[in-house]
Amino acid sequence: MSFLDVRTWHGRVFTGSWEKADGGETTVVEPATGEELGRVGAASATDVARSAAVAAQAQRDWATTPFSERAAILRRAGELWSTHAEELRDWLIRESGSIPGKADFELHVAEGECFEASALPSHPLGELLPSEAPRLSMARRVPAGVVGVISPFNAPLILSIRSVAPALALGNAVVLKPDPRTAVCGGVALARVFEEAGLPPGVLHVLPGGAEVGQALVEDPNVRVISFTGSTAAGRAVGELAGRHLKRAHLELGGNSALIVLDDADVAATTSAAAWGSFFHQGQICMTTGRHLVHESIYDEYVERLAATAAGLPVGNPATGEVALGPIIDERQRDKIHALVGSSVDAGASLAAGGEYEGLFYRPTVLAGAKPSVPAYDQEVFGPVAPVARFGTIEEAARLAAASEYGLSLGILTKDIAKGLALADRVPTGIVHINDQTVNDEAHAPFGGVLASGTGSRFGGAAANIEAFTETRWVTLRGDVAGYPF
Repeated sequence: MSFLDVRTWHGRVFTGSWEKADGGETTVVEPATGEELGRVGAASATDVARSAAVAAQAQRDWATTPFSERAAILRRAGELWSTHAEELRDWLIRESGSIPGKADFELHVAEGECFEASALPSHPLGELLPSEAPRLSMARRVPAGVVGVISPFNAPLILSIRSVAPALALGNAVVLKPDPRTAVCGGVALARVFEEAGLPPGVLHVLPGGAEVGQALVEDPNVRVISFTGSTAAGRAVGELAGRHLKRAHLELGGNSALIVLDDADVAATTSAAAWGSFFHQGQICMTTGRHLVHESIYDEYVERLAATAAGLPVGNPATGEVALGPIIDERQRDKIHALVGSSVDAGASLAAGGEYEGLFYRPTVLAGAKPSVPAYDQEVFGPVAPVARFGTIEEAARLAAASEYGLSLGILTKDIAKGLALADRVPTGIVHINDQTVNDEAHAPFGGVLASGTGSRFGGAAANIEAFTETRWVTLRGDVAGYPF
């Protein structure tokens, strides 16, 4: 029997055990071929209510479990990503369209997330406070309760585990709603790992479903915190609904990240990093380099080199060939990408490379002459498209980079590191990389965006995770009962 045995989850959702889904089934499709890979239970609002109630009960015992036992379960979970890497890697390639290197990276990060989370139960969870009265006063961090996690399709394993692992480690129960297009990589895989790691029944629930399931999760009174990763439009709706129900929502949203290339940059090295930033995983990453801002003195050479790199990148089925780009997740997303490319050319940009597709395989595309008002420059494309704009002065570069509703990641390429850091201070983003492109992720590093890219760093590192998944309680202790005038 394989680790991800289709017979186990066929038509079922995970509630600590495998239960028949109230919403029927959803088909798992390989985007590269259109082949059916299996079927997963499709959750309904009824499943959410039932799971959230069970999770609330299970969480009480889980929170009182000795911290060493919780840590041990997280460590075992971390080891299992490596133990079952071959099978999980194949699912990431086939279900999400990842090239093998990207699949390996997701598994590496998932392992790291669990190991980092395993240190949280023994982390100091409070502080002593001074008090005007003769008593011991302290601020204590306690589990939030039930955490609802809503994750997307593009990096399904990473974007689920980075909330699930720390939330569990800190004594919460979790109800996870993965995108139904990647229900296995973003949901079933986590259910199986934590099931095998010894997580008690009822503490983790995996409910694949659409927007109505996400809405039910946000509205459910047993769910106290929402951790959402997805588009800015959907995040606004989640944040508004969570606010109406007086619960915290941690939102990691879209981006249109700038890569600023100063006049002293090595153009050959720069275009290699730039191509990776725009074309990795078909550009379907929130941190993707969406705007290339290049000094006018090297602009023409940069466009020529980037276009040549794009033209030479192989695109195809990552399960059967050595390719740099796999398929777009579905036809709807492909058509959105192509429409943005077409409207950008109509708006004055020129096609230096790409702009074509076959099936769900979209060629890496370079748009020269990009500028504000060009759709692919202004908007998040979420596809393998590199709009390239020019600037003349450092002031213009800072102004162009900052002139976006998004604020997720920023890359600056220059031989003068101090100049790069000073420039970064003028552009509001949650992440900055000097002499690197915009796509980076490490389990222990704070991650999050500002402005329309989200509500700041809510992932990565002990401080962010403890803040995200616990509440602060004031506790005082006296030796005798306090006396009062009446």
